[in-house]
Amino acid sequence: MEYSAIHVRNLSKSFRKRRGFRSGSRIQALESVTFEVEEGETYGLLGPNGSGKSSLIRILSTLLVPDSGEVSLMGHSLPHEQQEVRRIIGRVSVDAAFYKKLSARENLLYTALLYGRKAAEAEKRAMEVLERLGFQNTSFSTPLEEMSRGMQQKISIARALVIDPPVLLLDEPTTGLDPKSRRDVQSFLEELRSAQGTTILLTTHDMAEAERLCGRIGFLAQGRLVAEGTADDLKRRAKALTLDDAFIHLTGEGLSKKEKPAEEVAVLEKV
Repeated sequence: MEYSAIHVRNLSKSFRKRRGFRSGSRIQALESVTFEVEEGETYGLLGPNGSGKSSLIRILSTLLVPDSGEVSLMGHSLPHEQQEVRRIIGRVSVDAAFYKKLSARENLLYTALLYGRKAAEAEKRAMEVLERLGFQNTSFSTPLEEMSRGMQQKISIARALVIDPPVLLLDEPTTGLDPKSRRDVQSFLEELRSAQGTTILLTTHDMAEAERLCGRIGFLAQGRLVAEGTADDLKRRAKALTLDDAFIHLTGEGLSKKEKPAEEVAVLEKV
């Protein structure tokens, strides 16, 4: 049976915003979003804060349950097969959580052991990934709480890659990195997709990053997928010279929008 690596159809998610003890208005984070990502493809989602990007990544990561719609990864449907999905995905978030008292090595090995990897093999893989990302070996035993934000983000990326997942869900993975580290991460992701056929879903505010890494790009605005295609397709459709201009033309919004994502300003209802 043939299937897309990531299948999303008519996906919707809303949150209720409460005012004190009274029910307030409902915020629509995602509304009837439909797209597919083929195996081995890198697909980018661009949108301002509050457009629904993080909500979508959290649904695909099994951290949120949608209100309606169909979602599947590598043929496994959500939410019914969430355990199978968790085994095949690696997730990198801009707000990644760690055991801050533990070292980089301890955090990575703990993740690998949770996924049933052998410690020796996992440590070798972790060192390979960190070296490729420009991480200094001398920092491998340093507690994460003593590392910079950029160094912690490299550990977050390495943690997702140490289990060699067939699907990577990357939510603004290069945020907080210096220009050289950002290029190192981008080059590594290109090599990973080319060598291993890894499927990558990437959210980013960086237009140059999207053009470099993504075969196709979707524009999210106010919870809706308003356009998708290659970078050149989108620029032609908008009659624009740059992807920035194409985004503004097709969505009516800029990427510098500052409001918080819906899930951060809303109080979740109990299911």
